[in-house]
Amino acid sequence: MLHTGRSRNDQVATDLRMWARRACTDLLVALAGLQEALVARATEHRTAPMPGYTHLQRAQVVSLAHHLLAYVEMFGRDALRLGAARLGCDELPLGSGALAGSTLPLDRDRVAHELGFGRLAANSMDAVADRDFAVEITAACALTMVHCSRLGEELVLWSSAEFGFASLPDSHATGSSLMPQKKNADVAELARGRSGRVIGDVVALLTILKGLPLTYNRDLQEDKEPLFDAVDTTGATLRMLTEVIAVVRFDVDAMRRAASDPALQATDIAEHLVANGVPFREAHTIVGAVVARTLAEGRTLADLSMGEWLAASDRFDPSVVDLFDPDAALRRRDV
Repeated sequence: MLHTGRSRNDQVATDLRMWARRACTDLLVALAGLQEALVARATEHRTAPMPGYTHLQRAQVVSLAHHLLAYVEMFGRDALRLGAARLGCDELPLGSGALAGSTLPLDRDRVAHELGFGRLAANSMDAVADRDFAVEITAACALTMVHCSRLGEELVLWSSAEFGFASLPDSHATGSSLMPQKKNADVAELARGRSGRVIGDVVALLTILKGLPLTYNRDLQEDKEPLFDAVDTTGATLRMLTEVIAVVRFDVDAMRRAASDPALQATDIAEHLVANGVPFREAHTIVGAVVARTLAEGRTLADLSMGEWLAASDRFDPSVVDLFDPDAALRRRDV
């Protein structure tokens, strides 16, 4: 039988790394599933206009697809971080003993090959004490959960009466124990709320490691709970959100009505002036004055006649009155 010269300390370190590699793989699969669900729904709504927001106020017209695909980008970065964290686990500590290695002629390369590790730990003291890989995975989970929380918050907002952009089926929403008319986006709220747990797991793990002298200390037995909780919570949340994205109903008509607010074209009007030779700073001032005037008069930008546009600036041309169609606003964006 091959003797690995293992002690309890480097055996625990090895087992934890092997578990962590599998956990990263499972999380990457869950992330890919959520990305695929988002891409599928974006494909359905490639040309559906909706308001984009800054400061939670309507800003410019975007497509529902563009909004959903922003989360695909976020989760893509999460996948990169988890992939890097998985590589951080790919180091065999066996043979380090309790801290000082072994006097036996150990074939560590063979052990690494049999256990599927890509490289050997170079320093036995570091190998026994290292939990960086656990921090990296937990931190990657925390940022993934922050992105899940943001997506959950959007779903909560969109399913409210104030927005009316989305609704969840009864299978993924709950009623109120008091108010019969309520249907709450509880699943999305849980995605939002659980992020706090995983952020706490990172803080707990970093606090355990802070100030530890080399090599093994009993404090390190406390590394399991935050790591396992972060992985389990993140995986469950990703799978839950994948289901929600697959079944949520988007009210594209309500989104289109909101995107038809002429005020959302104010920036396009300023860029219209820029295209006609007006510096943007000046164009911004001109359009801002027009917006203020229409608000004071209880009108919208779409109510202005060509003569009124020319009174604001002789650089406006007749195409300015055609800028208020949200579908055209989407087509104009080719950058």
